[in-house]
Amino acid sequence: MAAFVSDSSLDASLNYIKTNGNTVYILSQAVSLWSQIATYALGNKSGVSYTGPADATSGRKVTLNAITGGNVTATGTATHFAITDGTSEVIACQALNASQAVTNGNTFSLTACEINITDPTV
Repeated sequence: MAAFVSDSSLDASLNYIKTNGNTVYILSQAVSLWSQIATYALGNKSGVSYTGPADATSGRKVTLNAITGGNVTATGTATHFAITDGTSEVIACQALNASQAVTNGNTFSLTACEINITDPTV
């Protein structure tokens, strides 16, 4: 028997990201806890936007739209980014496609990226 989860169920998780993930941080390493943001944050951008949820190759996705004009707040090498609620929760964290040296006082940009939830399989 094939496994099944409705698109509505998957979309509920993706809509949580879309609704609550309003601030993106660039980081010097991966984080999973809000308390780690202060240690590893190199910059941030509030008021980010998303497209979706929509069909993905094997499931559903939401797209974090491209970011421009993010504020670099520390000098270092950005290796990851985190989607957060801006006050208490890390919602998602992912490695950047390529590490990037950043300098305090400059700006950063990120290309659009997809967050996928795959359909279940047996």
